[in-house]
Amino acid sequence: MMRDSWNKILKFLEKGLNPGLYKVWIKPLKAEVSSNSIKLYAPNDFVAAWVRDRLMENIKEAGEQVLGTSPKVEIGVRKSVEKPAAKAAPAKPAVARPVQTSMGLPMMSSAVVNTRIPRWRFSFDDFVIGESNRLACAASRSLCDNSLPGDQLFMSSAPGLGKTHLLHSIGKNLCASSNKKHISIACLTAEEFANRMVLALKAGEISRFKSEFRDNVDCLLLEDIHFFQGKQKMQDEILETLKSLQLRGSKVVMTSSFLPRELDKVDQQLVSRFSSGLLALISTPDFETRKKIVESKAMRLGTHVPDSISELLADRITTDVRQLESCLQNLVLKARLLNRDVSQELAWQVLENYSIAKAAPSYDSIVDHICSSYELTPEQLRSKSRKRQIVLARNTAFFLARKHTELSLKDIGTRLGRRHSTVIKGITNIEREISLQTPLGRQLQDTIDRLTP
Repeated sequence: MMRDSWNKILKFLEKGLNPGLYKVWIKPLKAEVSSNSIKLYAPNDFVAAWVRDRLMENIKEAGEQVLGTSPKVEIGVRKSVEKPAAKAAPAKPAVARPVQTSMGLPMMSSAVVNTRIPRWRFSFDDFVIGESNRLACAASRSLCDNSLPGDQLFMSSAPGLGKTHLLHSIGKNLCASSNKKHISIACLTAEEFANRMVLALKAGEISRFKSEFRDNVDCLLLEDIHFFQGKQKMQDEILETLKSLQLRGSKVVMTSSFLPRELDKVDQQLVSRFSSGLLALISTPDFETRKKIVESKAMRLGTHVPDSISELLADRITTDVRQLESCLQNLVLKARLLNRDVSQELAWQVLENYSIAKAAPSYDSIVDHICSSYELTPEQLRSKSRKRQIVLARNTAFFLARKHTELSLKDIGTRLGRRHSTVIKGITNIEREISLQTPLGRQLQDTIDRLTP
């Protein structure tokens, strides 16, 4: 019974988390499950601390789905069992493989996908094309059919506009069309790449780590490369990896919320390497594209949405495709749960939970919203204070100003009394919390969604 409950919880987590996060951090865990508690055992302190800081809420929610009540979740380190000494030479316990095994983490398989076990969430078939993303979509398809000059693509956009969708579409297409029996595709975020490198160093497996990405990958799909800013060792490693992949003729696709030239504290050789392929920007979709997205999503949900409602959603949610799709999904689910038709009344009720500005908010309205949400004055927001609440408010202002205004990173920093590099770091921190769906990330998303001009 205990094992069955944990297996069911694992299934919920596998569906709800990024595949890389699930394999690297959740799969190595052991668990003891009772009717109202979950005791987790990690292979080491590093994994225990990471899961405790980032994924406890996700585990608790999955546990609640299975157990029917909100469980108490604890995590500790699994104690290794001493084994009797084998009749082997004394030197054998010192070899690298036992150290890696004790880490309990997959060093080779967690990022690499092959044609036998595809795990792609999106495809080109369900990507809605408009003027805002036409170049990025065409470049992605061309990379797959080898008609793109060169083998590298760099996509840049604000959050929620389709970078991840295209990245997964490329992976799925390559798996389906490759004439190789086992094509190896590494799909992960820059943060996951860095974490795997740290684990490899701790396990004495850095040579194996390098070989995994430099020698065994046919296509590298790497998200959020701005995470490498200020991390010199990581930059050195990814630079050498990109060089090796280029020499082998492997394909490389990278995404970021920033253009290469906007990245600060990144080695110029690496910036040059990021810029060596095609640069494709994805901008905010126009009204017609947003309306098509609503209609396409409704079709995938197996429902019909009247034109008046698809136009209402497209008119009210203007800057974030992810938020637009989420709004429609909530509308359809609410109608089904209440056994009602999708109507204007229901649509307006659901829209109350989302940002419904017709026009992009100005910088001043963003500052007013942040000050109101965090109970600060504009002077405190611009101050030199390093209090956690003020830093968080300032970073949220950076994020919203970048998303909703035409101000450059330098201009945003100047208005809030900070350097260009601080703006990038703040935006990156906000994106990270939101993407990981931490408790703080949910609070931030709520603050962002409540912004109105």
